[in-house]
Amino acid sequence: MSGERVTAALRGLWSRLVNGVRRLISLYHPATIRERGWLWGSGLLAVTLLIALWLLGSFWSRTPAQFDVAANAEAMAAARGRPVVSGYTTTASLVRVAETLLDKPGGYLTNDMLPPGSLLDNMPNWEFGVLVQVRDLARVLRNDFSRSQSQSVEDNDLAVAEPQFNFDSDSWMFPSSEGEYYKGIAALQRYLDRLNDQNQQDAQFYTRADNLADWLSVVEKRLGSLSQRLAASVEQMRVNTDLAGDASARNATFRPEQIVVKTPWMQIDDVFWEARGTTWALLEFLRAVEVDFKAVLQKKNALVSLQQIIRELEMTQQSITSPVILNGRGFGIFANYSLVMASYISRANAAVIDLRNLLQQG
Repeated sequence: MSGERVTAALRGLWSRLVNGVRRLISLYHPATIRERGWLWGSGLLAVTLLIALWLLGSFWSRTPAQFDVAANAEAMAAARGRPVVSGYTTTASLVRVAETLLDKPGGYLTNDMLPPGSLLDNMPNWEFGVLVQVRDLARVLRNDFSRSQSQSVEDNDLAVAEPQFNFDSDSWMFPSSEGEYYKGIAALQRYLDRLNDQNQQDAQFYTRADNLADWLSVVEKRLGSLSQRLAASVEQMRVNTDLAGDASARNATFRPEQIVVKTPWMQIDDVFWEARGTTWALLEFLRAVEVDFKAVLQKKNALVSLQQIIRELEMTQQSITSPVILNGRGFGIFANYSLVMASYISRANAAVIDLRNLLQQG
C-alpha cells in the first residue's frame, strides 16, 4: 500500500472518530434531551453514571507498584539529615506499606459506604491481606525487634502503634479505621525519628537471629493458612492430622478421622485477593529484612534461603490476564488461579521453615 493510501485511510479513520465523538456529545445537549423526553434523559444519565463508576472502580482496583526498600529508607533518613542504621530499613518499609494502604488511588476502600468503593470486592480483600502483615510486623517490632530480652522495657511509641493497627478494619467513622491507622503510622514515625538519633539511646532495633526467627514463625503460619484455603478451592478429602505426633493430645471437640475441606464458592475470589495483598506486603518486608539482617544471614549461610523465598513470592505478583479469577477443577479444562497461587505460597512457606531452622541452629 502506497504512502498516499495510508494517509487517506488514517484521515478517514480520524474523521469517523471525530464525527462519532460529536454525535456522542450531541446526545447530552439540552435540546436533544428536551426533544426525546425526561425518561430518555434519565436513562442516559444512569448509563453515564454507571460507566463513570466502572472506570473509577477499575482505576481504584489497580494494585500499587512495589517500591525499593533501600531507596525508601535512604530518602526517609536523608529528609531528617541522619544515617540509615540497623533496623531503619525494616521500620521505614513498615511505614511505607501502611501509608500505601491508606494513600493509594481511592484511599482505603474497605470501610467505604458509597459507590464505587462500596461496590468493589477485590481491593478490600487485598487491603486486608496487607493489613494482616502490617499488624504482624508491628507486633513483632514491639515485642521482639526493639527489645534486648524478655525483661526489658518496651518502647513507648511502639506500644501505641501496635494496638492502633489492630483497630476494626470496617469502621466508617466515630472513629474511622483510617484515623486510627494514621495514629499508628505517626507513632512508628516517632520511633523511626529516635532510632537514628545518636542523642537518644532509648529506641533500639536488635538484628539477632532469634528475633528474626520469631517473626518468621508468624509468617510461616500465615502462609500455611493461606495455602490451605487457596488449595481448598477444589474440594478435598483430607486425613485429620490435628493430634499427630503426641499420643496424649486431645481435642476440645470431636473431629472425624477424615475431613471434607472446601472453600465456599463465594469466598474463593476473596481468598485469592487476600493472598495477593499478603504476599505484596510480605515481599517488601522480606527485602527490608535482607538489608537489616544481612550480617546475621551471612553468618548462618542463610542469605540464599531468604532470596529464594523472595523469588517464590515475586511470582505471586504476576499480571493477571483474565478479567475474572478462574477456578476450574484441578485437572479440568479451565485454569485454577487459586491452585497456582497456593503452589507459589506453599514453596515459599517450605523455604521459610528451612530458613527458620537454619537461624535456630548454633
